[in-house]
Amino acid sequence: MKPKRFNKGDKIAIVSLSRGLLGMPFCKHELDLGIKRLKDFGLEPVIMPNALKDMDYLEKHPEERAADLKTAFMNPEIKGIICAIGGDDTYKTIPYLMDDKEFVDAVKNNPKIFMGFSDTTNNHIMLNRLGLSTFYGPCLLVDLAELDTEMLPYTKKYFEKFFMNESNYEIESSDVWYYDRESYGEEQLGIPRKSHVEEHGYETLNGSGKLTGKLYGGCIESLYDAFTGSRYSDEKDIYKKYNILPNEEEWTEKILFLETSEEKAEPEKLEKMLMEFKERNIFNLIKGIIVGKPIDEKYYDEYKEVYRKVFADLETPVLYNVNFGHSVPRCIIPYDATATVDYDNKKITIDTQILE
Repeated sequence: MKPKRFNKGDKIAIVSLSRGLLGMPFCKHELDLGIKRLKDFGLEPVIMPNALKDMDYLEKHPEERAADLKTAFMNPEIKGIICAIGGDDTYKTIPYLMDDKEFVDAVKNNPKIFMGFSDTTNNHIMLNRLGLSTFYGPCLLVDLAELDTEMLPYTKKYFEKFFMNESNYEIESSDVWYYDRESYGEEQLGIPRKSHVEEHGYETLNGSGKLTGKLYGGCIESLYDAFTGSRYSDEKDIYKKYNILPNEEEWTEKILFLETSEEKAEPEKLEKMLMEFKERNIFNLIKGIIVGKPIDEKYYDEYKEVYRKVFADLETPVLYNVNFGHSVPRCIIPYDATATVDYDNKKITIDTQILE
C-alpha cells in the first residue's frame, strides 16, 4: 500500500515512539525549529498527546507511545507521521499495536507517509508486515530541526520528494558529508556543521552486475536485536509471535539496506552481527545489499574489510557508502519500492512511483 503524496495544508503527526527526548526542556529549541520547518513546507504539525512527555515516563509506558501511533493512523485528516528520534526499545510498542484490530484496520484503510530511522526500524518492519510502504529517512529532531539556518540541502532535496509523484529517480551520492555535532544545545542555533568533501562515492565491495528487487532493511543493530534478543530478552519472542520478519521466500525478492548506528560498533561487533544474517542464510537468499555510510566515517576502511571478509564466499553484491541512516546527510529509502542497483556503475535507481 502506497500512501498519498503531501499537499500544502496537510497535517503531519509528530510521535515519540522510542526515546522521549522531544518533551525535555533542553530540546525545546529543536522542537520549535522542527515545527517551523514543517510549516515552511506548508504542512500543519500535530503533536500527538504523549509525544512531549518526559523520557522516564515514555520509557515506562510503551502503551502510550503505541497509542499515539494509533491516534495518528485513526485520524483521516493526518496525512503523514514523523518520528521525533530513535532510541532502543521501540519493539515494546508492537504487541499493543498488532493485537489492536482497530489499529491494523486503520493502517490498511488509511495508508499514510511514515518516516524515521534508527530504532524506528522496528516500526517500519511492523508496518511493512501490515502491507504499508514506509520511508527510512528523516526524523524531526536531527533533520527538520537541523540547527543550521536551513535544512541540509541533500536531506531537504529528498524530503521534498514527499510532495511528488516521482519514479525512475536516482539516489545519488552526496558531494559532501557532515560530522555529528558535539552539542545540540541552543547555543548551536545558526552554526553550520563541520563538513567534509566526499572522497569515495559509492564503492562496490563484492559481486558485480545489475539487479532489481524490493528494498528492505534498516539499522543493523535493531535487526540483530530482533533476531537474537541480545538487548532485550523478550524482543525475539515478540517478533516471532507476530511473524514480523520476512520468511525465506520473501527474502529472495529483497535488496537489503543496512547501516550502523551512532554507537559506532567496533569492527568485531559488526562482523558478529553480519554473521547472524549469514548463518540464517539471508545473504544467500537476497538479491543484493546496499550499505550506509558510517557516521563520521568512523571505521570506514575497517568496515569495508569486514564486509569483504563476510561476503568472500558469496556472490551477493555489496554497494558501500550510501547516504542513509545515521550518517549525515541522509536520503529516504522507500520500503518495498522496486529499485535497480548497478554494481558495476555504482548507481541506485528507484524504478516505481513511491507515492500515490
